[in-house]
Amino acid sequence: MQVSSTDLIYLIGLTSIVFLIAPVSLLIYINLYNRRKKRHKEEKELLQKSFENELLKSQMEVQEQTMQNIASNLHDNIGQLLSLTIVTLSSINLDEPLRVAEKVESAEQLAKRAIKELRQLSRLIYGQELMRTGLASAVAFELDYLKGAGLHTINFNSNYVTKEQQSDNEIILFRIFQEILNNVVRHAYATIIDVNIEQSAEQIRLGIKDNGKSFDIDEILKEQRGMGLFNIRKRVSLIGGDIDIIAIPDVGTEFNIIVPYQ
Repeated sequence: MQVSSTDLIYLIGLTSIVFLIAPVSLLIYINLYNRRKKRHKEEKELLQKSFENELLKSQMEVQEQTMQNIASNLHDNIGQLLSLTIVTLSSINLDEPLRVAEKVESAEQLAKRAIKELRQLSRLIYGQELMRTGLASAVAFELDYLKGAGLHTINFNSNYVTKEQQSDNEIILFRIFQEILNNVVRHAYATIIDVNIEQSAEQIRLGIKDNGKSFDIDEILKEQRGMGLFNIRKRVSLIGGDIDIIAIPDVGTEFNIIVPYQ
């Protein structure tokens, strides 16, 4: 069968187009691949930078919270005890020898209580270092400080294995715990707070439950009053975790946070 010149030209042209399209398509594919790779790298760098910024912010907020607790302790507890000690000593009348010993004894007891509070305060200052020993130690210390006020019944359970140094994810998780706890203390009017830490080979679960007045999640977010809640969710997402919030008005609120364990 003889191939005509027209068919031959057509075949050559088609072959040329195929061979032309193939390298062009390859070049386009390589270009798109490089762009995607570059974009992925930029997104990864941005995510890492965002994580580092959030970590630094969390560390600073933990320190700030510690300083606020110290200031509150100095003003509300130690300051009042020392003021009462001064008032008691200044009220001593040497013309009443029978009451002198009583007032000196009272001043001594007040001074001892002030010393005890100072010792607890020194532990609070050192409390930031507890974060280096693990999440459970830091959480337990924070709850012990709150328990000292005598306003809440606190239940804490944990199977966390203490380690030499806390991971960056756990520092952010601890700050999330502080945010939730502060909201409970300030706004929930709760009397019972339950905190649980469950650690497995793959994840850490942090549960915080109270019997306070709670809130309507949708209403808070709709009225632009949910920035604290939004910030908590953002931080949980940043460390690759999930958060479930069960809020029942006048019954209580439960936060369940699960993050990958490293």
